[in-house]
Amino acid sequence: MYRCSLEKMSDKIRTFSKFGDAGHGGITRYSLSDEAKQAREYYTEKMKKIGATIEMDDFANMYATLPGSDPNAKRIVMASHVDSVKNGGNYDGILGVISAMEVLETVVAEKIPHKHPLTAMIWTNEEGSLYPPAMMCSGVVCNEYLPEGIAKNFKEENMLASKSVLDRTTTFGEALEKSGYKGAKENRLSPDKYEAMFELHIEQGPILENAGLDVGVVTCVLGMFNTRVKFYGQAAHAGTFPMEYRQDALYAAAQAICYLHEEIDKLGHPELVYTTGEIVAHPCVHTVIPDYVDFSIDVRHEDPEVLKKVYQIVRGLDGPELAKCRCEVVDQWNRDTVYFDKKLVGYVKQAAEELGSKHQYINSGAGHDAQFAAYVLPTTMIFASSEKGLSHCEPEHTSDEVCTESASVLLNAVLKCDME
Repeated sequence: MYRCSLEKMSDKIRTFSKFGDAGHGGITRYSLSDEAKQAREYYTEKMKKIGATIEMDDFANMYATLPGSDPNAKRIVMASHVDSVKNGGNYDGILGVISAMEVLETVVAEKIPHKHPLTAMIWTNEEGSLYPPAMMCSGVVCNEYLPEGIAKNFKEENMLASKSVLDRTTTFGEALEKSGYKGAKENRLSPDKYEAMFELHIEQGPILENAGLDVGVVTCVLGMFNTRVKFYGQAAHAGTFPMEYRQDALYAAAQAICYLHEEIDKLGHPELVYTTGEIVAHPCVHTVIPDYVDFSIDVRHEDPEVLKKVYQIVRGLDGPELAKCRCEVVDQWNRDTVYFDKKLVGYVKQAAEELGSKHQYINSGAGHDAQFAAYVLPTTMIFASSEKGLSHCEPEHTSDEVCTESASVLLNAVLKCDME
């Protein structure tokens, strides 16, 4: 068994944390920004130093590849992203890139024999923080393999036209052209050139830490659905309109949210998660009764039958009035549970066992580029435990030791795949 270097992992974690340093422990590193370009430049410098060949595809996804002993063998790729959310942490996404780089560096330093070419890859715009949607470029590259209901949301022309959330003017396509990282379409990830894909990521939840474990052997990305619940009332003056006559859309929405929590919890599925993360109120003036409120409901679980039951509860709000306000439920999008390749999952499990890593099977409630890649070629993921389960925020942290342990699991799982 081989192990990655704690010293080298620590150095890369510290170095990448400078690119987009927000000044209080985290980073803001939007895709194709100057900060993201700094991260790409450092990746390129380190990978060229060990003799890797650098390629870019037409959506600025980057591929650093070490040749293998078999010239006819397909590549094994380790992929993640360097972009972040606003005021995010130093591990989400980037740990997967760091670990992939460390795997290649260890293979060279230890002169580890391998027949397949090994690739450390950067996916562009996974977060979608500046140019929505999330997982944009994996959605484009994998588009022809995705279910139609998902593929339609990632049409190439629409992604290129996506506008910056900051200036509402600059498009992703314009940023791509100016980035200096736009390459050739023939360099895209594809099943004719690639054997398998691994993605290492922080867990972004508390399950591993609470169990006293370091490494997650990921089996799937959970299925989910997202809807909007809209209430239509009547605006009126906050001080002069009697309570008994009001059609308060916000009050109706509050009742609906409480109802959903009560009814969904009655189903008794502890692994089921659901969230109202966005509420829009109109006119949003403190002296006016709201006449329109629109809130989101995001629901995730592995079992499609459980999702169907929750969906029926949500759809039950459609039509009837609450607090004298009409309700409308509008479907946004959904996805099926994406199961990872059993053979690759087995390699990760074996690697963790042989290294003596504290680990367990786990699923992913969050979306990742790997879930789209799984439709294209055998794919799996590895999780590193997250302290306090925190992610997408500046306190996000995973110890250097756990990061290195997870990278070592990645290294040995890849080598098992290479020996196939």
